[in-house]
Amino acid sequence: MDIGVVLQCNPPASRVIDLARQAETHGFSHVWTFDSHLLWQEPYVIYSQILAATRRVTVGPMVTNPATRDWTVTASTFATLNDMFGNRTVCGIGRGDSAVRALGGKPTTLASLRDSIEVIRNLANGRSARVGETTVQFPWAEHSTLEVWVAAYGPKALELTGQVADGFILQLADPDIAAWTIGRVRAAAEQAGRDPDSISICVAAPAYVTDGTEAGVEHARDQCRWFGGMVGNHVADIVARYGG
Repeated sequence: MDIGVVLQCNPPASRVIDLARQAETHGFSHVWTFDSHLLWQEPYVIYSQILAATRRVTVGPMVTNPATRDWTVTASTFATLNDMFGNRTVCGIGRGDSAVRALGGKPTTLASLRDSIEVIRNLANGRSARVGETTVQFPWAEHSTLEVWVAAYGPKALELTGQVADGFILQLADPDIAAWTIGRVRAAAEQAGRDPDSISICVAAPAYVTDGTEAGVEHARDQCRWFGGMVGNHVADIVARYGG
Protein backbone atom coordinates (compact mmCIF):
# COMPACT_ATOMS: atom_id res chain seq x y z
CA MET A 1 0.00 0.00 0.00
CA ASP A 2 1.28 3.45 -0.94
CA ILE A 3 0.81 6.42 1.38
CA GLY A 4 0.85 9.97 0.04
CA VAL A 5 0.34 13.50 1.34
CA VAL A 6 -1.95 16.29 0.16
CA LEU A 7 -0.64 19.84 0.52
CA GLN A 8 -2.34 23.19 0.18
CA CYS A 9 -0.55 25.66 -2.08
CA ASN A 10 -0.43 28.37 0.56
CA PRO A 11 2.38 30.91 0.26
CA PRO A 12 5.25 30.79 0.47
CA ALA A 13 5.57 28.20 -2.29
CA SER A 14 9.04 27.38 -0.99
CA ARG A 15 7.39 25.91 2.11
CA VAL A 16 5.21 23.60 -0.02
CA ILE A 17 8.30 22.43 -1.91
CA ASP A 18 10.16 21.82 1.35
CA LEU A 19 7.25 19.78 2.76
CA ALA A 20 7.18 17.70 -0.42
CA ARG A 21 10.91 17.05 -0.07
CA GLN A 22 10.40 15.98 3.54
CA ALA A 23 7.52 13.70 2.50
CA GLU A 24 9.80 11.87 0.07
CA THR A 25 12.53 11.59 2.69
CA HIS A 26 10.07 9.95 5.09
CA GLY A 27 8.91 7.41 2.52
CA PHE A 28 5.69 8.87 1.15
CA SER A 29 4.95 7.79 -2.41
CA HIS A 30 2.75 10.62 -3.69
CA VAL A 31 2.58 14.38 -3.23
CA TRP A 32 -0.76 15.89 -4.17
CA THR A 33 -2.03 19.47 -3.93
CA PHE A 34 -5.38 21.15 -4.31
CA ASP A 35 -6.09 22.88 -7.63
CA SER A 36 -8.17 25.97 -6.96
CA HIS A 37 -6.40 28.93 -8.49
CA LEU A 38 -8.40 31.66 -6.72
CA LEU A 39 -7.96 30.18 -3.25
CA TRP A 40 -4.35 28.98 -3.44
CA GLN A 41 -1.26 29.55 -5.55
CA GLU A 42 -0.90 27.99 -8.99
CA PRO A 43 -0.06 24.30 -8.45
CA TYR A 44 1.54 23.40 -11.77
CA VAL A 45 4.32 25.94 -11.30
CA ILE A 46 4.92 24.44 -7.87
CA TYR A 47 4.91 20.90 -9.30
CA SER A 48 7.90 21.71 -11.48
CA GLN A 49 9.87 22.76 -8.42
CA ILE A 50 8.72 19.78 -6.33
CA LEU A 51 9.78 17.41 -9.10
CA ALA A 52 13.14 19.16 -9.40
CA ALA A 53 13.70 18.86 -5.65
CA THR A 54 12.75 15.17 -5.40
CA ARG A 55 13.66 11.93 -7.13
CA ARG A 56 10.92 9.37 -6.53
CA VAL A 57 7.53 10.80 -5.52
CA THR A 58 4.65 11.01 -7.97
CA VAL A 59 3.07 14.47 -8.13
CA GLY A 60 -0.34 15.75 -9.20
CA PRO A 61 -3.55 17.62 -8.37
CA MET A 62 -6.27 16.38 -6.05
CA VAL A 63 -8.08 17.39 -8.12
CA THR A 64 -8.21 19.46 -11.29
CA ASN A 65 -11.36 19.89 -13.38
CA PRO A 66 -12.45 20.28 -17.02
CA ALA A 67 -14.08 23.68 -16.53
CA THR A 68 -11.40 26.14 -15.45
CA ARG A 69 -8.52 24.63 -17.44
CA ASP A 70 -8.32 23.95 -21.17
CA TRP A 71 -7.99 20.20 -21.65
CA THR A 72 -5.20 20.40 -24.20
CA VAL A 73 -3.20 22.80 -22.02
CA THR A 74 -3.61 20.46 -19.05
CA ALA A 75 -2.38 17.55 -21.16
CA SER A 76 0.56 19.57 -22.48
CA THR A 77 1.54 20.59 -18.96
CA PHE A 78 1.64 17.00 -17.75
CA ALA A 79 3.48 15.78 -20.84
CA THR A 80 6.07 18.53 -20.43
CA LEU A 81 6.60 17.72 -16.75
CA ASN A 82 6.95 14.06 -17.70
CA ASP A 83 9.60 14.88 -20.28
CA MET A 84 11.51 17.01 -17.79
CA PHE A 85 11.27 14.70 -14.77
CA GLY A 86 10.80 11.15 -16.00
CA ASN A 87 7.06 10.42 -15.92
CA ARG A 88 6.42 11.18 -12.25
CA THR A 89 3.00 12.78 -12.56
CA VAL A 90 -0.61 11.70 -12.11
CA CYS A 91 -3.74 13.62 -13.08
CA GLY A 92 -6.47 13.64 -10.46
CA ILE A 93 -9.66 15.08 -11.94
CA GLY A 94 -13.28 15.64 -10.98
CA ARG A 95 -16.30 17.67 -12.02
CA GLY A 96 -15.04 20.78 -10.21
CA ASP A 97 -15.85 22.24 -6.82
CA SER A 98 -14.10 25.21 -5.22
CA ALA A 99 -12.28 26.29 -8.39
CA VAL A 100 -15.58 26.42 -10.28
CA ARG A 101 -17.88 27.66 -7.52
CA ALA A 102 -15.52 30.55 -6.68
CA LEU A 103 -16.27 31.88 -10.16
CA GLY A 104 -20.01 31.45 -9.74
CA GLY A 105 -20.11 28.32 -11.87
CA LYS A 106 -21.36 24.79 -11.39
CA PRO A 107 -19.59 21.43 -11.65
CA THR A 108 -19.29 20.12 -15.19
CA THR A 109 -21.49 17.36 -16.54
CA LEU A 110 -20.34 13.77 -16.41
CA ALA A 111 -20.33 13.73 -20.21
CA SER A 112 -17.86 16.62 -20.24
CA LEU A 113 -15.76 14.91 -17.58
CA ARG A 114 -15.66 11.71 -19.62
CA ASP A 115 -14.61 13.61 -22.76
CA SER A 116 -11.91 15.54 -20.90
CA ILE A 117 -10.44 12.34 -19.47
CA GLU A 118 -10.13 10.88 -22.96
CA VAL A 119 -8.50 14.01 -24.39
CA ILE A 120 -6.07 14.57 -21.52
CA ARG A 121 -5.02 10.94 -21.24
CA ASN A 122 -4.59 10.38 -24.96
CA LEU A 123 -2.56 13.53 -25.53
CA ALA A 124 -0.40 13.09 -22.41
CA ASN A 125 0.37 9.52 -23.47
CA GLY A 126 1.55 10.58 -26.92
CA ARG A 127 -1.64 9.56 -28.73
CA SER A 128 -3.98 11.63 -30.87
CA ALA A 129 -7.25 13.03 -29.54
CA ARG A 130 -10.36 14.49 -31.09
CA VAL A 131 -11.05 18.04 -29.88
CA GLY A 132 -14.19 19.42 -31.43
CA GLU A 133 -13.80 18.87 -35.16
CA THR A 134 -10.01 18.67 -35.02
CA THR A 135 -7.69 15.74 -34.36
CA VAL A 136 -4.58 16.84 -32.48
CA GLN A 137 -1.42 15.21 -31.13
CA PHE A 138 1.78 16.30 -29.40
CA PRO A 139 4.62 15.25 -31.75
CA TRP A 140 7.11 15.55 -28.90
CA ALA A 141 5.29 13.46 -26.26
CA GLU A 142 5.84 9.92 -27.51
CA HIS A 143 7.60 8.90 -24.27
CA SER A 144 5.13 10.51 -21.87
CA THR A 145 2.92 8.30 -19.70
CA LEU A 146 0.07 9.61 -17.55
CA GLU A 147 -2.64 7.96 -15.49
CA VAL A 148 -5.92 9.79 -14.86
CA TRP A 149 -7.55 9.18 -11.48
CA VAL A 150 -11.14 10.33 -10.99
CA ALA A 151 -12.73 11.78 -7.85
CA ALA A 152 -16.34 10.60 -7.62
CA TYR A 153 -19.20 10.31 -5.14
CA GLY A 154 -22.60 9.68 -6.77
CA PRO A 155 -23.70 6.45 -8.49
CA LYS A 156 -23.29 7.74 -12.04
CA ALA A 157 -19.89 9.27 -11.36
CA LEU A 158 -18.75 6.04 -9.72
CA GLU A 159 -19.93 4.12 -12.77
CA LEU A 160 -17.99 6.44 -15.08
CA THR A 161 -14.91 5.97 -12.91
CA GLY A 162 -15.12 2.21 -13.21
CA GLN A 163 -15.55 2.46 -16.96
CA VAL A 164 -12.69 4.80 -17.85
CA ALA A 165 -10.44 5.79 -14.92
CA ASP A 166 -6.98 4.51 -14.09
CA GLY A 167 -7.65 5.27 -10.43
CA PHE A 168 -10.47 6.21 -8.06
CA ILE A 169 -10.12 9.05 -5.54
CA LEU A 170 -12.52 9.07 -2.59
CA GLN A 171 -12.20 12.10 -0.34
CA LEU A 172 -14.03 10.51 2.59
CA ALA A 173 -12.89 8.17 5.35
CA ASP A 174 -16.05 6.40 6.51
CA PRO A 175 -15.40 2.63 6.18
CA ASP A 176 -18.95 1.80 5.06
CA ILE A 177 -19.02 4.56 2.43
CA ALA A 178 -15.57 3.56 1.23
CA ALA A 179 -16.62 -0.08 0.86
CA TRP A 180 -19.80 0.85 -1.01
CA THR A 181 -18.16 3.30 -3.43
CA ILE A 182 -15.20 1.04 -4.15
CA GLY A 183 -17.63 -1.80 -4.80
CA ARG A 184 -19.59 0.33 -7.27
CA VAL A 185 -16.42 1.31 -9.13
CA ARG A 186 -15.19 -2.26 -9.38
CA ALA A 187 -18.60 -3.54 -10.48
CA ALA A 188 -18.74 -0.91 -13.23
CA ALA A 189 -15.24 -1.86 -14.35
CA GLU A 190 -16.18 -5.52 -14.58
CA GLN A 191 -19.34 -4.70 -16.54
CA ALA A 192 -17.20 -2.66 -18.94
CA GLY A 193 -14.91 -5.64 -19.53
CA ARG A 194 -12.07 -4.23 -17.46
CA ASP A 195 -10.08 -5.86 -14.69
CA PRO A 196 -11.40 -4.24 -11.48
CA ASP A 197 -8.04 -4.77 -9.79
CA SER A 198 -6.36 -2.63 -12.45
CA ILE A 199 -7.97 0.50 -10.97
CA SER A 200 -5.91 2.13 -8.23
CA ILE A 201 -7.88 3.10 -5.13
CA CYS A 202 -7.00 6.28 -3.24
CA VAL A 203 -8.86 7.08 -0.02
CA ALA A 204 -7.99 10.65 0.94
CA ALA A 205 -8.94 12.16 4.28
CA PRO A 206 -7.19 14.32 6.89
CA ALA A 207 -5.04 12.71 9.55
CA TYR A 208 -3.49 14.27 12.63
CA VAL A 209 -1.01 12.56 14.95
CA THR A 210 -1.64 13.28 18.64
CA ASP A 211 0.00 12.45 21.94
CA GLY A 212 -2.99 10.30 22.88
CA THR A 213 -4.33 12.63 25.55
CA GLU A 214 -7.91 13.87 25.58
CA ALA A 215 -6.69 17.40 24.93
CA GLY A 216 -4.57 16.15 22.04
CA VAL A 217 -7.50 14.33 20.45
CA GLU A 218 -9.69 17.42 20.79
CA HIS A 219 -7.00 19.53 19.16
CA ALA A 220 -6.78 17.01 16.31
CA ARG A 221 -10.54 17.26 15.75
CA ASP A 222 -10.24 21.04 15.48
CA GLN A 223 -7.37 20.71 13.02
CA CYS A 224 -9.34 18.31 10.79
CA ARG A 225 -12.75 19.95 11.08
CA TRP A 226 -12.28 21.97 7.89
CA PHE A 227 -12.34 18.83 5.75
CA GLY A 228 -16.11 18.42 5.97
CA GLY A 229 -16.55 21.74 4.23
CA MET A 230 -14.37 20.58 1.34
CA VAL A 231 -16.57 17.65 0.38
CA GLY A 232 -19.82 19.08 1.72
CA ASN A 233 -20.89 20.57 -1.61
CA HIS A 234 -20.60 17.19 -3.32
CA VAL A 235 -22.56 15.46 -0.57
CA ALA A 236 -25.25 18.15 -0.72
CA ASP A 237 -25.52 17.72 -4.49
CA ILE A 238 -25.96 13.96 -4.11
CA VAL A 239 -28.60 14.33 -1.39
CA ALA A 240 -30.48 16.88 -3.50
CA ARG A 241 -30.43 14.57 -6.50
CA TYR A 242 -31.04 11.20 -4.88
CA GLY A 243 -32.60 12.06 -1.51
CA GLY A 244 -31.30 11.71 2.03
